[in-house]
Amino acid sequence: MNIFARICVVTGCLLLSPFSQVWAVEASDSCDHLIAQWLDPASGETLASDVVFKRLEKSRIVLLGESHTTREHHRWQQYTLSALHSRNSNMVLGFEMLPRSKQAALDAWSAGKLSEKEFLEQSDWQKIWGYDAGLYLPLLHFARLNRLPTIALNIDRELVSRVGEKGWQGLPEAERSGLSDPAPASNEYRELLAQLYAYKQSLGNEVGQDKAIEPDLEEVLQSDAFSNFVDAQLTWDRAMAEELAAAHRRDPAALVVGIVGRGHLEYGYGIPHQLADMGIDDVDVLLPIDSSDGCDSLPADLAHAVFVVATETDGPVPQGPRLGVMIESGDNGVRVMQVVADSVAAKSGILEGDVIQSAAGFKTATNAELIEIIQRQAPGTWLPLTLLRGDKTIALQARFPQSFE
Repeated sequence: MNIFARICVVTGCLLLSPFSQVWAVEASDSCDHLIAQWLDPASGETLASDVVFKRLEKSRIVLLGESHTTREHHRWQQYTLSALHSRNSNMVLGFEMLPRSKQAALDAWSAGKLSEKEFLEQSDWQKIWGYDAGLYLPLLHFARLNRLPTIALNIDRELVSRVGEKGWQGLPEAERSGLSDPAPASNEYRELLAQLYAYKQSLGNEVGQDKAIEPDLEEVLQSDAFSNFVDAQLTWDRAMAEELAAAHRRDPAALVVGIVGRGHLEYGYGIPHQLADMGIDDVDVLLPIDSSDGCDSLPADLAHAVFVVATETDGPVPQGPRLGVMIESGDNGVRVMQVVADSVAAKSGILEGDVIQSAAGFKTATNAELIEIIQRQAPGTWLPLTLLRGDKTIALQARFPQSFE
């Protein structure tokens, strides 16, 4: 397993959340015998459900992590949310999936004023989030059914991108969307981010070389580009922490629950660290872990409690046409960070490090633009692509299968 979550959507995989730290798993270190059990990472002991939720009765903020495309994680979130609500119906539900600019659509949905179709259109779900809405609609319906106040936790991606280019201090205060200064990252968080950054850099170095060049971590930690990269992650964490804190302060008696990617929560490095900086320490992090991840080697500080779910064996969530790449927006197109084996991309000759500059004759400057074009493809069609590979421009045809089943 890699040091970050590879999040697969219509293109195959998108690197959208920061990462997800994983732990070493021995061949015999399996959680299969503990499926459907709560575990205390600090002690390694199993916990009865009533004990877990009794502990949480006095909590003010509870954060439920996920890997975005794992069905079992979302089912666990719904189960946990229902259990929490049965003990405190005065609840506020926050979603990482939407930025503050889409709060009006979320309010209208929760109030029962929009159909599913209208909500997904007005929230620009596919463009902004991209992951299968079907995974999240049960949670959204839970909020609507119970008329829960809901909050859009995220910020527009453009702000994170600008911070990644200029750094937090390099961005004028007027362009910071009203965010306060993020608390500095701990050394452990920086080192983890450095591993992710170095991995991404090594993929970019693979083009035209027999072997990837692994960046020196010490050099990465000292570089200005990496410093900006850390600032971008902290901006993301801080924005969501501020929304959670604001909801808590509006009603201190309410239970504020956040539905968030696990990379923002693990080890308390992300959102919990920013909440603590704002004086809010009463925060509990709950995470699902797959049975194949291993239980005996769980880090003691991973989360306050974890729940073991069965590792999925039926593959990624089907979403129609899929190219099969992990991507990120670059300066001159969409950079391919990884190609999924046996995918449309692999069979078409797309390589890691390629930059997709156009698809079907349309420029692809961002992930969303490429996703939108791919979604329009019918079974059995050919998609013309223009790629930049090193200093060469290459034209390829990606052929989609006769069926998307």
